[in-house]
Amino acid sequence: MELIRMERPPVPLSVLPPGSRGIVVALRAGRGLARRLMEMGLTPGVEVTVLRNSVGPIVVSVRGVSLALGRGVASKVFVRPL
Repeated sequence: MELIRMERPPVPLSVLPPGSRGIVVALRAGRGLARRLMEMGLTPGVEVTVLRNSVGPIVVSVRGVSLALGRGVASKVFVRPL
């Protein structure tokens, strides 16, 4: 008997609560913004940790670096929660 592992569907980075982690699966942004996000280290397959998600920018940790992203930008980064 095989176990079927249900994967969580991707969600925007902007909805994750502080302390949660996820794997970037897609950048649903225009070419310029997608390129800028990838230059900052937000590439598909990388793990991100939400450090702060309250009023103002969302602060995440990516590859050992903290990034502050506006809500509009963070809503274009889709992650699979861990």
